[in-house]
Amino acid sequence: MNPEVSVIVPARNEEACLGECLRSLVAQTGVSFEIIVVDDGSADRTREIAESFAGVRVIAAPALPSGWTGKNNAMVAGAVVARGEWLLFTDADTVHLPGSLARAVEEAEREHADLLSYSPEQVVVTFAERVVMPVVFAELAAEYPPAKVRDANSGIVAANGQYILVRHAAYEAAGGHAGVAREILEDVALAKAFRRAGFRVYFRYGADAVRTRMYRNWAQVREGWTKNLALLFPQAASRALLVFMWWLFAWLTLPAPIAAIALFIRIRAANFRMGTTLAAMAFGPPVFAYLVLRSWRQHAMRTVSWKGRTYSQASGGASEIWTPRTENRELRTEN
Repeated sequence: MNPEVSVIVPARNEEACLGECLRSLVAQTGVSFEIIVVDDGSADRTREIAESFAGVRVIAAPALPSGWTGKNNAMVAGAVVARGEWLLFTDADTVHLPGSLARAVEEAEREHADLLSYSPEQVVVTFAERVVMPVVFAELAAEYPPAKVRDANSGIVAANGQYILVRHAAYEAAGGHAGVAREILEDVALAKAFRRAGFRVYFRYGADAVRTRMYRNWAQVREGWTKNLALLFPQAASRALLVFMWWLFAWLTLPAPIAAIALFIRIRAANFRMGTTLAAMAFGPPVFAYLVLRSWRQHAMRTVSWKGRTYSQASGGASEIWTPRTENRELRTEN
C-alpha cells in the first residue's frame, strides 16, 4: 500500500542540521508517509547521517542538467521515486512539530488546496540573524500578504520552499520542479505554475507546524539573501532606498516618534520576539538595504553563488539560462 505522503528532503552538505530534521520527521504520527533524502553531491557526512535513520530512503541526485539549479534537480529526483498522494518538499534545516504532517494534510484537504505552503518560525541566534531576518520577513509579509496569496484573484502568489505540500497529481499537471528547473527562486515559480494551471494555492505563517534556522553566521546570511532578494522584490533598488530612508527618518525624529512606531509595527508583523524586533528596528534596515542592493548588483551582473556553485546567466530574454559551475572551495552548508 502506498504511503499517503512522500516527504522529500534535498540535502547538500547538511550535516549540521539534517539529523534534527529527520528525527522530527520520523516521529510524525497520524498519517502514513515515506521519507526520501536526496543527496545533492555532498562532501560531508550528510549521506551517512541520512542512512543512519531506519526507514529513510537515501538517493543520489543525478548529474546536473545544463541550465538547471541544483535544488530543482534534487527535487525532481525525489519526486520521480515518490509514491505518495501528497508530496512534501522540505529543507534539511527544518524541524517539524509533533503531528504537524497529518495536520497539514488535513488543512490542505479542508481548504481544497493543491499547494499548501507554510512560512516557518524563524530561529535566530547570532547578532546578524537577529537584525536582518525580522526586516527581511517583514518586507516579505508586506510584498506577499498571506491573505492575498490565498486569493486567486489578487494577482499575488508565492510559496516558501522550506515547506511546500502538494497533491502529487496536481504537481505533475503543473509541470513540477522540472517546469521551473532554471529558476533560482523555485518556490515562488512553482506557486505561479500552480496558479496558472488553475490549482489552488494556500499560504500562511506556520509556526504551529515547522521552524527553521536558515543561516548560522553573517557569511551565510549575506550569500543566501544575495541570491534571493532581488528576485523577491520587483523594484529592488527602490525598496532598499525606501526602507533605509524610513529607518533614518525614524532615528532623526525620535522626539516625535511617529515614524519609529510605524517602523516597529511593520517589523513586528514578522512574528519575532520583542527583543529581536527591537534589535532589528535599531540596526536592521541599513543592513537589509545593503543586502538588497548587493543582490540587485549580482543579478545585474548575471552571476549568483550558492552552495559551492556559481550560476552564470546568459542573456536572451525568455530563454535565459542559469549555468552552474562548481567552485574550488569548501562547500557551504546552508539552505
